Amino acid sequence: MISPEEFKKEVKRLAEEIGLIPKEIHLRKMKRKLASCSSKGRLTFSTELLTMPKEARLKIIIHELLHLRYPNHGKMFSLMLRNYSRRLRDYVSFGDK
Repeated sequence: MISPEEFKKEVKRLAEEIGLIPKEIHLRKMKRKLASCSSKGRLTFSTELLTMPKEARLKIIIHELLHLRYPNHGKMFSLMLRNYSRRLRDYVSFGDK
């Protein structure tokens, strides 16, 4: 489990790597989703992510970050998601949370 502060740092680090800047990052309990992205640049993540394995957490963070540039799941979104998902091993190392 990571702290909310560590989680937000992780989001900011990935955002910088991808070249996107969220206006706001929020964590809260969510009943039906793990995350969402508003048209105004606000990312909201479920507190459930704090207990998830790092690789799963990063996939969800990258997915939502890409929605800042690509609001739907079209071809470009899918292509970029695939590209960044392949690079996950660069972010995940053994022994990390």
